[in-house]
Formats: sequence, structure tokens, C-alpha cells
Amino acid sequence: MKNSVFVKVLMAVAIFVSLQSCGDDDDGEIKEEFIATDSSFSNFMSWELEATHQGPDPALGGAHGGNDETVTREIYYKNGQNPVGGEFPVGTIIVKHSKNPDLSVNEFTAMVKRGNDFNPSGGDWEWFMLSADGSIASDPSSGMKMRGADLMGGMCLSCHTAGSKDYTFTK
Repeated sequence: MKNSVFVKVLMAVAIFVSLQSCGDDDDGEIKEEFIATDSSFSNFMSWELEATHQGPDPALGGAHGGNDETVTREIYYKNGQNPVGGEFPVGTIIVKHSKNPDLSVNEFTAMVKRGNDFNPSGGDWEWFMLSADGSIASDPSSGMKMRGADLMGGMCLSCHTAGSKDYTFTK
């Protein structure tokens, strides 16, 4: 009888230990992850305005709503987040508003440091298209939210890979 109880306790401990290790990385540490929702971008125009760029930028090509002398690009950081040790922490949110005076260009894009190996080839960043109110935009043809590691067929990643500051260009 004692052996039976001992075996059951040993099995319970083994199950508990194995369940505790689920979701751990190779070092035994739980990886942090931040999954953005519509509310993550609320009131982004009240966040810290980190940079304003006017006019053409050879690095942009046709990205971010146009690339001519009329376009202004405003970059906002939620909570004024700064990199730590050269990388932004998980949960960092950056929004870019590209516009021109007649608002024929009025585009809202964002990037969020998601973490947890969401996008290892892209520094764990997730890219977004937003509506003017800060909600995540939906693709008109599919109805799917416009977000992901491979947003716009990988266009976001292809340019941001060149960012020398953890896939960003401003800090």
C-alpha cells in the first residue's frame, strides 16, 4: 500500500513539474508577450511626438502614405518608450501618421514589440494598419484585421530590416 501511495505522489509531482515548464524557453524562463488590441492604440495623438519629418525620404519609397514634398510624417511613442540595451522592450508601441494638406494622404501605421518569438526574423515586431480612431483597420476585401509579421506581403519587414535601431528609424 505504501508503494502505491509513493508512486502516485511521485507521478503527481512529475506531472506538476512538466506542466510548470510549458511555455518556457530554452533557459527555463517564461518569454514575455504583448498582444495589441484596438484599445492599445487609443488616443495615440496624445502620446509623445518623437519626430516629425516633412518631404521626400529616399528610404521610404512609396511606403507610409506617399513620399513627396507635401507629406508630413509624425511618429508617436506610447509612454515615450526608449530602447534598453539597444532594443525596445516587449510592449513598445509606435504609431506613424502620414498626411498632406489636402488629406489625399492620411495614413496610420503602427508597430508593436510583441515578443515571445512571434517574429524572430523581424525582431519580434508586429506591424499594423490603423483607422484614424486608432482601431486596427480591416482589409476591405477579406474583412481581416490588417496586422501581422508579414503585413503587406512582407513590405514592412523588408524596409524595417534596414532600421539600425531595433527595426526603427527614430530612436
